[in-house]
Amino acid sequence: MASWAEVEAEAPELAARARAFLDGHVHKTIATVRADGSPRISGIEAKIDDGELTFGSMPNSRKGADLRRDPRFALHSGSDDPPAWQGDAKLSGIAREVSEPSSEAQHFRADVKELSVVSLNEERNGLIVEFWKEGEGVRSISRR
Repeated sequence: MASWAEVEAEAPELAARARAFLDGHVHKTIATVRADGSPRISGIEAKIDDGELTFGSMPNSRKGADLRRDPRFALHSGSDDPPAWQGDAKLSGIAREVSEPSSEAQHFRADVKELSVVSLNEERNGLIVEFWKEGEGVRSISRR
């Protein structure tokens, strides 16, 4: 797994575009894994500071309990409504709890496994999907 700084070092242009989408909305969506194995979608605020992607959870929240039990997650940047939509970012990885013992809130640092940016082509009639996977570099596909 890679820290955000490591993703930036391996895929600087893609990471910059992804960060612009991630920073473009305060509220994002996170998917976690429930105890029964089904997905849970929750709203969340996430930020990138000092080369680390971090997010928090309120005490005793279900998403925090999910992440402590099974640290896999997926994060979506949020999107503008059409016709203003320019694209969005998605990533998945492992959340590591970094809460202070005295803290009531839960804090997590994300190790990134994969990152993607979806945007429109210049003609605005097709999608461009650029993605990075750990150890595989950056690839791009076009869809109409």
